[in-house]
Amino acid sequence: MTIQDLIRRIHIDEDESAFNELYKQHIAKLYKFAYSFLDDGEAAEEIVNDALIRIWMERRKLGAIRNTKVYLYTSIKNMCLNHLRSLSSKRNNEQKVFEAYYFHLSVDPSQLLISKELSVHVLKAVNQLPERCKLIFKMVKEDDLSCTEVASILGLSPKTVFTQLSIALKKLDSALSNS
Repeated sequence: MTIQDLIRRIHIDEDESAFNELYKQHIAKLYKFAYSFLDDGEAAEEIVNDALIRIWMERRKLGAIRNTKVYLYTSIKNMCLNHLRSLSSKRNNEQKVFEAYYFHLSVDPSQLLISKELSVHVLKAVNQLPERCKLIFKMVKEDDLSCTEVASILGLSPKTVFTQLSIALKKLDSALSNS
C-alpha cells in the first residue's frame, strides 16, 4: 500500500491500522534521517515518534498536505534543528554558569571585601531613594524588566518610568561618589 493510500485512510476513515502500517513502513528511514542530523539515537527516535504522532493527532488536516513524504522529512528536519538549537542554548547557559562560578571562586579576599563594602553602599543608597523611584529602580535592575514593562505594570507612561530611572541613577551615582 502506498503512502498516499495510507494517508487517505488515516485522514478520511481515521483508520488506526493504516497509521500503524505507515509507522512500520517509514520508521526506519525516518530514524536514519533524524540520526544523520543529531548523532543521538534516543533523540532521533523521540523526534521521529513525535512527528508520526503529530500525523495521527492532526489527521483531519492531512488533506491539505500535497506530498506526505516531503512533509514528514521536512518536519523531522525542522524538529532536529530545533533540538540542536535547544542543546546549543543549554550548553551556552551551562558555560555561563560555569564561568560565573569559576570567576566567583577565583576572586581574592580583598576583592570580596571591596565588593561587599560596595554592595552595602549601593543598598543603602537605593533604600534612601524616594519610594516610587526605588520601586522603579528595583523592577528594572533587580527584576530585569524593561521600562515599557514597568510602565505597563505600574500604569505609568514609559517616559515617566525612564525619567524616574534616570533620577534614581543620578542619586545613586551622587551617593556612591560621596562614599
